[in-house]
Amino acid sequence: MKRLILVFICTVCGLYFSNCSRSSVKDIGDFTSRPLPIPHALTEEVASRIFELPTHCLTIEYPNKLGQVLGSTTDLKGPKTLRPIFYGCFDWHSAVHGYWSIVRLLKLYPQLDKDRRVREILNAHITPENLEVEMAFFNDKNNLGFERTYGWAWLFKLQEELSDWEDVDAKRWAKVLQPLVDLLSERTQAYLGKLVYPIRTGQHDNTAFSLSLMLDYANATKDVALANAIKTNAIRLYEEDKNCDLAYEPSGYDFLSPCLEEAYLMSKVMKEETYKDWLLNFMPGLFEQEVKGLQPALVSDRTDGKLVHLDGLNFSRAHCLFGLAEVLPELKETLVPLGNEHIDFSLKNISDDDYMGSHWLGSFALLALTNE
Repeated sequence: MKRLILVFICTVCGLYFSNCSRSSVKDIGDFTSRPLPIPHALTEEVASRIFELPTHCLTIEYPNKLGQVLGSTTDLKGPKTLRPIFYGCFDWHSAVHGYWSIVRLLKLYPQLDKDRRVREILNAHITPENLEVEMAFFNDKNNLGFERTYGWAWLFKLQEELSDWEDVDAKRWAKVLQPLVDLLSERTQAYLGKLVYPIRTGQHDNTAFSLSLMLDYANATKDVALANAIKTNAIRLYEEDKNCDLAYEPSGYDFLSPCLEEAYLMSKVMKEETYKDWLLNFMPGLFEQEVKGLQPALVSDRTDGKLVHLDGLNFSRAHCLFGLAEVLPELKETLVPLGNEHIDFSLKNISDDDYMGSHWLGSFALLALTNE
């Protein structure tokens, strides 16, 4: 009798503690029984606001952050002379993702350019003659690593968008840009072979963010060599990572989340059956009923070009959260509302009242709102 009582007590206790251990983690089956939250989507009103930002600065040459290495005094030239396609919007990479925003929005809302003014600007900028000048800059021995890998990734994203658009102008622009894209694809593959450790910052040189955008291009355009290099090296660089701690995010100038960017990249390169186990080890907090450490980031001064980065962080976090929820639907109940909260917090700040934010923030809002 004592033995039976002991067995009974152990069984009850085992069930109790088993239930307790699962109480803070989502039951995979629960999410199918009720409506799931929906990510915020782009509206025509917001699209129009975003469209105005890059179209406003495409031809604004100054102020400009050149970011080049000078080989001699002969290299001292203005932005438009050095980079006649991507000279506006403060710096090269912002000009590039400004073009991506324009192309993306024109595909969705062609009426935004009903007078064809923006098309005329792009037709004037994206020419074989101007591409030769851009190529010459990238082939200058002093600037072989210029914009590696952030600016390169945005160029690939632009090319992916152009390649998928059945539009006469877009096809011509894609053909013009392809030699530079091919050059940077080769350089990316060579660079990844030499990159011993990933770069985990929350700014431009974050490896995971660039590889994620690049992989989208490689898959869409069937650049098999680039896709294989990204997949192989992402696994090498990140597969053993564990317990990414959101308590250390964000840093003061971040516009990317090192933890979330890595998690989103790995969802694209790992097999579905192994990815969830990896994510449980890497960011177990995402599986909790309440995700801790991911409140929208605060911006104290939007005229400060670095501090305003944190608005971009809110958009890039939402982009990752929506992407992860798509890969693992059981996470939608928590990650989608969290992503929506981040968008709501910063979308009202998308305006043209200060150039330090207006020249680039729209692209990150667009990434999140179109789940690109």
